[in-house]
Amino acid sequence: MRTLIILLRKEFRQIFRNSAILRIATIMPIMQFLILPLAANYEFKNINLVVVDHDHSSFSRQMISKVVGSGYFRLVDYVGSYDEAYELIETDKADVLLEIPVNFERDLVREGGQKVFLAVNAINGTKANLGGSYLNRIIRDFNKDILLDFMPGAKTEAGIDVETSNWFNPKNNYKLFLIPGILAILVTMIGGFLTALNIVREKEVGTIEQINVSPIHKGQFILGKLIPFWILAIIVFTNGLILGYFIYDIVPQGNLLVLYFFVSIYLFAILGFGLLISTFCETQQQAMFFMFFFMMVFVLMSGLFTPIESMPEWAQTIAHFNPVTYLIQVIRMVMLKASTLSDMWPQLRVIASMAVVLNAWAVWNYRKKS
Repeated sequence: MRTLIILLRKEFRQIFRNSAILRIATIMPIMQFLILPLAANYEFKNINLVVVDHDHSSFSRQMISKVVGSGYFRLVDYVGSYDEAYELIETDKADVLLEIPVNFERDLVREGGQKVFLAVNAINGTKANLGGSYLNRIIRDFNKDILLDFMPGAKTEAGIDVETSNWFNPKNNYKLFLIPGILAILVTMIGGFLTALNIVREKEVGTIEQINVSPIHKGQFILGKLIPFWILAIIVFTNGLILGYFIYDIVPQGNLLVLYFFVSIYLFAILGFGLLISTFCETQQQAMFFMFFFMMVFVLMSGLFTPIESMPEWAQTIAHFNPVTYLIQVIRMVMLKASTLSDMWPQLRVIASMAVVLNAWAVWNYRKKS
């Protein structure tokens, strides 16, 4: 125990002497947490719209006003031909094209229906799909308003009225499920990158040889490297919760002690992974490239931006071995659903297994040289 305390004292001295590490571990996560939720917005607005109106009727003008007034679209031009509108699409000045045919109002009044042409710039697939979906919904609502308000005698088909309720996120606020995911990514990056550089730094400055000839057990050495960054990662996580409460008004619905318990176990897993990478590398540059590769996989296949269920089967298999997947799930469960420890038992079992395997592997892989 005394040996471990001495090692921890040495590690903390190195951390406090290196101002860059302190800035990376404290200021950078705070800045990222303040900026990323505002930039990574799931609400698409100001979609550039170009309109080709061949009818110039009161109904066509009302429909255009309804589309623009929704707040999702910005009318960039009002042209007289499809070719002119297509040129705006080609030059990326417009994202969506809406063409209203001749006799739009007449056919709508006489026959109770009419067709409009919609084209979207699908280079940005997400923006195209959402833009087209928004516009379809607005036009459908406009058509219903026409039938009910402007033509009260028109026949409308009986249908099913659907009432929706968003559980755990009544207002469908994207920040409530995005910010917990960003917090999970930041904690992972801080813990993983800093520990991955740890043993490698000892190799580069030459102090690893002094440690190798000392009577320090390799398990003690690994713990001495792991615990300081575990504490720093917990501080980063705490700062994220505080900022989420005061800046984004996110109030955790569940017990924070349960959340901290899971995060503590998770950090042993991700820090063990970083130390494992560190034992395989000879330079900090190698460790950075290794961690960057794995971090990209962790982020993109964690379910933060794309639901895991919508991925191909092979990708879902990889996601099940991704520790970030389980952290994002648990943070959302506790903060939005008030889940308890029993609810997150499947995730806890997997993360605890990863922590044991990765740290044992790191200890085994660190071989002292006499």
